[in-house]
Amino acid sequence: MKKKMATNRYNSQIVLPEIGEDGQRKLGAARVLCVGAGGLGCPALFYLAAAGVGHLGIVDFDRVEIGNLQRQILFTTDQEGQNKAEAARDRLAALNPEIRITAYPVELTDKNAEELFADYDLVIDATDSFAAKYLINDAALKCGRPVIYGAISGFEGQAAVFGYKGGPCYRCLYPHPPDSYVPNCAESGVIGAVAGMTGLQQALQALQLIVAAPEFRPLSGKFWLADLRCGETRIFDLPKNPECPACAAPQEITLSYASPVCGAATEEITAEQAAALCGTAEAVFIDVRETAERRGGSIENDRHCALSLLKTQGVPEDLPRGCKIILYCRSGRRSITAAQIFRAAGYLDTVSLAGGFAEWQKVI
Repeated sequence: MKKKMATNRYNSQIVLPEIGEDGQRKLGAARVLCVGAGGLGCPALFYLAAAGVGHLGIVDFDRVEIGNLQRQILFTTDQEGQNKAEAARDRLAALNPEIRITAYPVELTDKNAEELFADYDLVIDATDSFAAKYLINDAALKCGRPVIYGAISGFEGQAAVFGYKGGPCYRCLYPHPPDSYVPNCAESGVIGAVAGMTGLQQALQALQLIVAAPEFRPLSGKFWLADLRCGETRIFDLPKNPECPACAAPQEITLSYASPVCGAATEEITAEQAAALCGTAEAVFIDVRETAERRGGSIENDRHCALSLLKTQGVPEDLPRGCKIILYCRSGRRSITAAQIFRAAGYLDTVSLAGGFAEWQKVI
């Protein structure tokens, strides 16, 4: 990063009395870590980079897919297959070469979260996984870092600031993870503009925390909810929970989680390994995508059982036992969820095809 930032790049915000040259210097010295470079992370990162935040970190182990481009605005069609953190870094570096951008193409886990967070001033939660949100909350509390939370589903967006100056945390709102599976935005559906609006709210909250102008009222102790079917936005008071299992007694936080974030504990099989079993009696391939997705191709002699049906009807009763079950979807994420359902039904030798059908097409 250049030692002196070109002020004319930021003139439009420097002239604001709430920002000024002092606020711009604060932005240039700030370090912001964004966990997730998806529908929320892309717009948030874009505007933080444009505003001149001095150091941006990006954590994401996933890869760009064509289906992401509807809402993940940092990426282009020719970046399909690239790691999202690295692709976002390259795009942001082209937007603003004056700032430092660090890509972490890894999964956030209880083994690395605190170490990553310690190098930054605040954390943006741009994930779509409950496991990730609880991990981010707990690790940030241990490190003393505020979290800018965001979530989207359909036409609804949510945002809040957690763990800021003794304010409430995510567990004040949701003390414990849900018992049942909750779909991510790719599975439940989302409008790209809703992701954009929510991600921009997260970016704005980050700017407010960094500049800390007395006129600013960040969403600490507040919960922002937007229902964009009707254009309605509301802000609710969110008091600190005196019995919160995390921030009421932070010394008790252990960061002990049943499985790593995003279900990566499920065993996976590579496309090459799976190909060696294709057409044999040793394995059954099952496509858990929706019916319409199969028009783009499928694995020969597979079976089809959409994840949506698995969650309502369970595992088909006529499946053979004693052979390996290989589940696949588009990218290898829904099949991880499906594998948990199969294992719960007693099919313990169930694996997920790493990278999904997209990887299969590249390799086979």
